[in-house]
Amino acid sequence: MKQFVVIGCGRFGSSVAKTLYGLGFDVLAIDSNEDVIQGIADSVTHAVQADATEEAALKSLGMRNFDVAVITVGSNIQSSIMATLIVKELGVKYVVAKAQNEQHAKVLYKIGADRIVFPERDMGVRVAHNLVSSNILDYIELAPDYSIVEISALQEWEGNNLRELNMRAKYGINVMAIKHGTEINISPSATDIVKKGDVLVVIGHNDDIQKIEKKA
Repeated sequence: MKQFVVIGCGRFGSSVAKTLYGLGFDVLAIDSNEDVIQGIADSVTHAVQADATEEAALKSLGMRNFDVAVITVGSNIQSSIMATLIVKELGVKYVVAKAQNEQHAKVLYKIGADRIVFPERDMGVRVAHNLVSSNILDYIELAPDYSIVEISALQEWEGNNLRELNMRAKYGINVMAIKHGTEINISPSATDIVKKGDVLVVIGHNDDIQKIEKKA
């Protein structure tokens, strides 16, 4: 089972830590604020007050035993950079770091971060797409040009199967799953019919997804 360390337990960091713990993983939460640590202690495996910019402190906590480190001290760029550098040097295999901006992200990548997240920006993108089209329920950007989208079935799709709809040819998207109420079909076949109220999980180029948004 993977072990996670979350460094920085503000709103985003504490949400990540609590969710991972709720999913059954071992989670060590680290923050320099004692009140923050006391507040999250019952929601993670271990919670420790420590300065994540001090190598000795992180080393004493056995960083090399963790599979993933999540660095969420994005508001303090210097601390974020130092913590990322230290955990990588101490042997954490996969490091996810929160960045304030693109320049911050470039530095984090250069010192070894494996993945960068922009929580505020990403949530802004998702909210904007939801506002543009009531059919767009969720939006996850995979790369600058491609995204995964949850979209309520358009009226013109209802009653047709996937072969008849031919999504790839007509819309440039691929259907990954169909959600009908509480049931989820994670490997839909060509003969599966799209019903009223269904939610389709699709992947495609952003340009093609935008065309669907305009139709919705």
